[in-house]
Amino acid sequence: MEKKPNILLFVADQMRSDSLGHMGNPASITPNLDKLAKEGVSFRNAYCQNPVCVPSRCSFLTGLYPHTTGHRTMHFLQNPDEPNIMKVMKQAGYEVIWVGRNDVIPGDRTKEEYCDEYYNGVVMEDTKSLRNNAFGHKGGSAAPAVKPEEDDNYYSFYTGRLDQEEAQESFDWKCMRSAMDYLDRRSREADPPPFFLYVTLTFPHPPYGCEEPWYSSIDRKKLPPRRPGVGTLKDKPSMLYGINSRQNLNGWSEERFDELRATYLAMVSRFDHQYGLISEKLKEKGIYEDTNVIVFSDHGDYTGDYTITEKVQNCFENPVSNVPLLIKPSRGYECRPGISEALAELVDIPETVADMAGIKLPYKQFGLSLMEAVKGSEKHKDAVFCEGGRLHGEEHCMEKGHGPLSPYWPRLDTQCSEGPEHTKAVMIRMGNLKYIRRLYETDELYDLEKDPMELNNIINDTGYQEELIKLKERLLTFFLETGDYVPNRRDIR
Repeated sequence: MEKKPNILLFVADQMRSDSLGHMGNPASITPNLDKLAKEGVSFRNAYCQNPVCVPSRCSFLTGLYPHTTGHRTMHFLQNPDEPNIMKVMKQAGYEVIWVGRNDVIPGDRTKEEYCDEYYNGVVMEDTKSLRNNAFGHKGGSAAPAVKPEEDDNYYSFYTGRLDQEEAQESFDWKCMRSAMDYLDRRSREADPPPFFLYVTLTFPHPPYGCEEPWYSSIDRKKLPPRRPGVGTLKDKPSMLYGINSRQNLNGWSEERFDELRATYLAMVSRFDHQYGLISEKLKEKGIYEDTNVIVFSDHGDYTGDYTITEKVQNCFENPVSNVPLLIKPSRGYECRPGISEALAELVDIPETVADMAGIKLPYKQFGLSLMEAVKGSEKHKDAVFCEGGRLHGEEHCMEKGHGPLSPYWPRLDTQCSEGPEHTKAVMIRMGNLKYIRRLYETDELYDLEKDPMELNNIINDTGYQEELIKLKERLLTFFLETGDYVPNRRDIR
């Protein structure tokens, strides 16, 4: 029987699509990902399904939308009976190696059914059998030991240049050593099985800090324009106004924002370098051509746009919803290299992986394989979606427990409001139109061709009413199709 190809998922945390050089950012230094876009396909219009970690990861590892299984909070991870592409790949005979971030499997469960080995970025050993294995949870604090009201940097997440020696012992570098060690060990085996290598790092998630040589490598003068502060805009979601009023960044100069944004791009550049290392290792072992490579991020980051940093659960501007997604297929698959304009979603990843492996997913899901788009088709999906937020009264979704000393307090305190700030919303994009339906406040509509920075909410523009009806009808079909899924089991009765 013909041996199945290897599969590598190399995942960033909080990387926005426009942070890559080949996506047009003149200040970015991403040579390895730019090269990958010439060998494979980079999707310009790829979207995550929720703009924060846990719901997004629970979605892209299952092929199910966050609302389908109720993943709308950082505190609700997968139930034991929920599907997961890692579990499927292990059952299909792949050697599944999980390195880095979790945010999927609760701490009271082990990971044996999901992988053959798990490396948590803290200790250099397999920890798949450990319960309460919460290592790899990103947290930390960008905040100095001063009172928040006395320092307008407190909630910015900016730290700047990191110590080089300390950084070498950080989470991501330990993850890289674990991944490279696995590839070295595997190369010494006589007839190793195909691998599914899931490497999920923390960069460029805040705090915004990076070591040399990446920190100083970004030319601050080449940075593209920053999106204007939300306080100067009308009819934006109340969540953004709430965070902006608490983060205390409105007095910042453009020079300070440029420094923060350049540091973020330095973090992206380090991620690019780390992808380059694993790519070279695959070539060194003679298996690069036999390996399908998928590089993407769970969601994006505001990085000072709208005078806001970090992320948010129920807003969908491109900085937080439009993510990198690059696919380089293994030998034998047809590919038209370059940048694809096709609409794509992270929910498509499990079906794409199954297509690559020549297997059928054993459960109903809603993603579509991207392999036809890799061949060159620009017609993948007619619409893409992103969603988040809660209902009034869902206090367990507020994520309480962070006081003003936490750098996350501006967002989390806003989430605890029972106004419209943290409430349910869903985004649909069709063509160049992006519509956001909000349950408790004004809807949004943006023409991305005329208004790429999403500054002018045209929801009341009578010239778009026919298109708006089509968007609403498509949204209704979306919820009807994806509102639930029936597990493939029957009761003993």
